[in-house]
Amino acid sequence: MGAIFYMEPILTYHLDIFVQLPLGPGGLTTLAPVYEYLRSRGYADEQECIVIEGVPVQILPAYNPLIEEALAEARETLFEQTPTRILRAEHLLAIMLQTGRDKDRQRLAAFVSEATFDERYLTEILERHGLTTRWQQWRKTQ
Repeated sequence: MGAIFYMEPILTYHLDIFVQLPLGPGGLTTLAPVYEYLRSRGYADEQECIVIEGVPVQILPAYNPLIEEALAEARETLFEQTPTRILRAEHLLAIMLQTGRDKDRQRLAAFVSEATFDERYLTEILERHGLTTRWQQWRKTQ
């Protein structure tokens, strides 16, 4: 859903929220306390999501350095009346490229053609996270 801040809305079935959580015993991250908290407030599970105010939300731990960087550099904004943080366009592009699923490649094409982003900054991100070759290969197919 973060892409809607930069381009025309796209079909999506849930809202992904990346969070940074402390490591638990054995060095693992668990979402159990987050889900327990939300359930205690009346929100229900629906497949891999929890439905918050009618919106299916998938909570994902920051699972790699790219996403950790994206969270650290997220921009504060308002969604209607609610303060929120949104990932920069360049990080969203890099995450779509890194994930590499078919739907991400399709969204990447739409995002590149519609969104405004800083190509120099994107290049720096891609270099830092070892995605330059993948980006060049993807660009050749477009």
